[in-house]
Amino acid sequence: MTLFGELYFFVCAGVLLIPALILGCLQKPLKYYGLVLSVAFILLALKDEPAELFYMMCYLAYQLVLINIFLRLRSEKGARKGIFRVFILLSLAPLVIYKIAGLFALRILRFMVISSLTFKALQVIFEIEDGLIRECDCFDLIYFLIFFPTVLSGPIDRSRRFASDLDNARPREEYLELVGAGLFKICQGLVYKFVLAQAVFQAITYLGMEGGLLSNVVYLYSYGLYLFFDFAGYSLMAIGTGYILGVVTPENFREPFLSVDIRDFWDRWHITLSHWFRDFVFSRFMMASIRGRWFKSKLTGASLGFMINMLLMGLWHGLTASYVLYGLYHGLLLALTEIYQKKSKFYKKHKKDRWYLVASWLVTFNLVMFGFFIFSGRLLEII
Repeated sequence: MTLFGELYFFVCAGVLLIPALILGCLQKPLKYYGLVLSVAFILLALKDEPAELFYMMCYLAYQLVLINIFLRLRSEKGARKGIFRVFILLSLAPLVIYKIAGLFALRILRFMVISSLTFKALQVIFEIEDGLIRECDCFDLIYFLIFFPTVLSGPIDRSRRFASDLDNARPREEYLELVGAGLFKICQGLVYKFVLAQAVFQAITYLGMEGGLLSNVVYLYSYGLYLFFDFAGYSLMAIGTGYILGVVTPENFREPFLSVDIRDFWDRWHITLSHWFRDFVFSRFMMASIRGRWFKSKLTGASLGFMINMLLMGLWHGLTASYVLYGLYHGLLLALTEIYQKKSKFYKKHKKDRWYLVASWLVTFNLVMFGFFIFSGRLLEII
């Protein structure tokens, strides 16, 4: 069974979410039933892949042990950068092994949700190091990691925000309003993913796969639209299902094709992923570089930080040339945007003018679409 991808899932979800609706209307906490439901859907999704299920169980046990050991060390010894870095590497190691093994067609640690689980586990370790998490409820942590609406591809929630919803028995009227909003998002997501995305996919199939200049131009613009409708549709359904389970999952897309520059785009596209990298990679790199006086100017540090940040994002998608190039491309665009906006008198004079915003939107839209062209692998195929 594919989560949010086939009729069987939606029939099961429709039936199994009914008890959640009853509990919510009775103003009872939903976390215990939500965990049972998450386990059930993971078992259904992996019932034909026992090796993947085994890897996932081992992975969860491994991360739970790491997090609890690090929490104890942080409590007893205080903040120690060396210990923190070791545990970051240990938490990241399974994903790195999986990615490298994939280059050699090996199925080591291969299970469908290792990437999203790694983001969540790493986040918890970061927050323990920062003193934001001082105790660990294993039940809440497991539920956070395997929460089934978002376990496949996000949105990537924050652990403390997620935990704040778990024991929140909402008043009946408030819960029903949340359910209504959730059902609307699910319907919107269904239209995005199964109507609009499929329509664009058909356009790609019939107009964009033959080769030649016109075909590549069609593919360049239609592939980005397909990615948006497919992924935004999934995200909307995941968010809506989360609402029914009493979890206000964060938004993941906010009209990204209306962006007026690349920084604006990354505040609108896959928001939870880009903000994760911003908070846990870019910001920490900048703080370290400022404290250590690594560069003569903050602008130089920010430019390099953008390059590192986006390269890591590209590598997260996969260890292929297209993903690496995609990451470097967006890192370069962000660095150039930062330099231009900080140094250009022309930008500072005209940045609020309507004609400038329209021109900036047009340039940004085309740069973004070309980035998706790189991401798809098509560019390297025709070079």
